[in-house]
Amino acid sequence: MLLRRLARPLLAVPFVYDGVSTALRPAEHTEAARRGADTVTEALGVEPLDDTQVSLLVRAHGGATALAGLLLAVGRTPRSSALALAALTAPLAVVNQPFTSKGDERRERTDKFVKNLGAIGAAVIAGIDLEGRPGVSYRIAQKRASASKSAHHAVESASTSGKHAVENLERSGKHAVANAKRSATYAGRSASASARHATQQVERELRSTAKNAKASAKSARATAKSARASAEKAAAKAAAKVS
Repeated sequence: MLLRRLARPLLAVPFVYDGVSTALRPAEHTEAARRGADTVTEALGVEPLDDTQVSLLVRAHGGATALAGLLLAVGRTPRSSALALAALTAPLAVVNQPFTSKGDERRERTDKFVKNLGAIGAAVIAGIDLEGRPGVSYRIAQKRASASKSAHHAVESASTSGKHAVENLERSGKHAVANAKRSATYAGRSASASARHATQQVERELRSTAKNAKASAKSARATAKSARASAEKAAAKAAAKVS
């Protein structure tokens, strides 16, 4: 952490110096800026910029470079500032490319071109420095691993729940069958007991009816005997009277 606090201001110093120098003395950079502006306007098919516009463009570029360098130096949004410096330096590398020049101009532009490339590389490295924190790819991989684990756990939970549900259904089915068997057994026993009771009741009623019939027959025999006796007495009396 301490090394970053020291390295960032050291990296920002050249950018701040070049940005302030460019903003204060744009004439030194107008020629290079003119080449780049003419290339862009020609590619876009618009009118070329005049000297005032080119000077204003150079000042704006220098001011933006100085501001981004200051933000990097003080540690405010260091990654964004470093990437902004890399983006601001890239046009300078394009303008200062030495491949279309010759002689002393080529050597001068080569020095600037190499310097610009080094500045872009340093700024990009500072821009992707995560300060020990996990990067986007690592976080994405962690999210994927977590999602995969969650899905695996969900599948396992669903499988376990399905097994428990099947087991519960099997147990419920077994209990239902057992209850049905017990109910059928109880019903059969009850029906058998009811049949026995009905048979016994019929038998009792038949015995009672037979007993009553016997009593009635006995009473009828007694009545008939008494009637014969009375008739015999009456006949005897009648015979006596005739004699």
